[in-house]
Amino acid sequence: MLQRATTTIGGMRRWAETAESIAATRRTSEKVAILAAYLATCSAEELPLAAVFMAGRPFPERDSRSTGLGWSAIAAAAAAVAGADSRSLGAHYEASSDLSQAVADLLAEADHRAVGPPPTVPEVGRALAAMSAARGPAAKAAVLEELLRRCDPFVARHVVKILSTELRIGLREGHLEAAVARGFGRDPAQVQWALMLTGDIGRVAELARDDRLGTAELVLFRPLKSMLAYPAADEAEVLTRLGAPVWVEDKYDGIRAQLHRLDGELRLFSRDLKDVSAQFPEVLAAGAALSWEGILDGEVLAWRDGMALPFLQLQARLGRKAPSAEIQAQVPVIYVAFDALALGELGKPGATVEPLLRLALHERRQRLEGLGLATTPGFGLATLASAADASELKAVFQASQQRGNEGLMVKDPDSIYSPGRRGYGWLKLKRPLSTLDCVVVGVEVGHGRRHGVLSDYTFAVRDDRPASEGRLVTIGKAYSGLTDAEIAEMTRWFEAHTISRHGRYRLVEPSVVVEIAFDVIHRSTRHASGYAMRFPRIVRIRTDKGSQDADLLSTVAALHDQLQEGGRYRVLTAGEA
Repeated sequence: MLQRATTTIGGMRRWAETAESIAATRRTSEKVAILAAYLATCSAEELPLAAVFMAGRPFPERDSRSTGLGWSAIAAAAAAVAGADSRSLGAHYEASSDLSQAVADLLAEADHRAVGPPPTVPEVGRALAAMSAARGPAAKAAVLEELLRRCDPFVARHVVKILSTELRIGLREGHLEAAVARGFGRDPAQVQWALMLTGDIGRVAELARDDRLGTAELVLFRPLKSMLAYPAADEAEVLTRLGAPVWVEDKYDGIRAQLHRLDGELRLFSRDLKDVSAQFPEVLAAGAALSWEGILDGEVLAWRDGMALPFLQLQARLGRKAPSAEIQAQVPVIYVAFDALALGELGKPGATVEPLLRLALHERRQRLEGLGLATTPGFGLATLASAADASELKAVFQASQQRGNEGLMVKDPDSIYSPGRRGYGWLKLKRPLSTLDCVVVGVEVGHGRRHGVLSDYTFAVRDDRPASEGRLVTIGKAYSGLTDAEIAEMTRWFEAHTISRHGRYRLVEPSVVVEIAFDVIHRSTRHASGYAMRFPRIVRIRTDKGSQDADLLSTVAALHDQLQEGGRYRVLTAGEA
């Protein structure tokens, strides 16, 4: 175990220098060693915040707070410190596509010198908390301004990196776990388990320091991260990875939601750990009839007459803090559970809730089936099929497609639940994505590691309606799918074929055709076509096609109509059980 200091050494500057050292090496072992040495020398007050900041966020992952600072507030604070116009930050951002670097460059240009003692890590933590608590952009900007005045450009850049959750030093969660374990001489498996339960790397670092990892507890209403699934190419890959037999569920097209229930209170959390309970009051009301306590994993589906409604209808419910009775009637929902993550004894409110994460899926499923969800109005239970070989799995997949579903979730019945991990215990088998050939009409400078290149493509299809004269109408924007080499090559081409510039956006000669994959097409006023794609991504550049070969708007309309049919999911509900 590395030796620990008892006082803060170097404050926020030392934290920033450590982050820079971690970013400077590509070797995982060196990243872990640097971070372990740093954490081992943090003071008691500094340690939890320093660890959370190294995760690239201002607050622990399961902490629902946010600073709430937008571009204008950050620009106002930085400009006030630099004695410049609030628009000055934009010019620096154009050069780097990096907000934190733009702030540092603005302060350096103004020859800003830190006023007063440089901030410590705990002081930065208190400032971030004050920003979260402050009401209104001006009040939040005032807190940030006071903090930035005490920072030189180097430290200011790292403060903004944390603030904007854009640390980008090559640290993954596994690296943080390994560094905590190494820094305090603890078992990496215990560190990982404690983080799964608490969702707070700062708290886990404290427990590791004090040799109390075994006391980490799962706390209801602090959501766990969702277990993720790897995509599988076909039935053969599924069986190669999982063996046989496999368990199969329909792949629901709703929103992933974690249900927590304790002492009669029920809350729902989204995949990104946000509390979405108020958006689905009918699920909360139906939960009053439940007689257990614990945590379930599942999906909220738009549902009517025993069938799922299209996801696009469910979207009308999303983001509404207090949906009206009218919208609830138009788009009713149910909660369909497919896993149990923690449970207390049935019918005994206040009983100890037992984490089930380390149990095999078949054991968790047995517990889940004992909860009576299939006979509780407002709830459903995901149905299971079993496949022993490729032919059986293919038959299940084809039946799912005939019901209008996008695919299957295939699971190893012996797999444990690994929050936030994309393991091979769960695989997703989806139908081939629909694609359209579109013409690139606009490009934009990318962000993060793609700053300085033109990586965000706006694309269009050809309007074949009468009197449209075949004009190009936009239908979407995508930035994923191409390699760095392809983006670099296309950047050179677009720079040579720019028609006009509009800040970071460029209109370009409409000659490049790209094949775009997507999940769903829906109506939208955002684009001139009247349609938009859900999850568009670039499959390839069609060098064999010209703009005249782009797909037609009538094709888009036909695909939209085809994809409007909702999935007929296999769900056990009160009406069927």
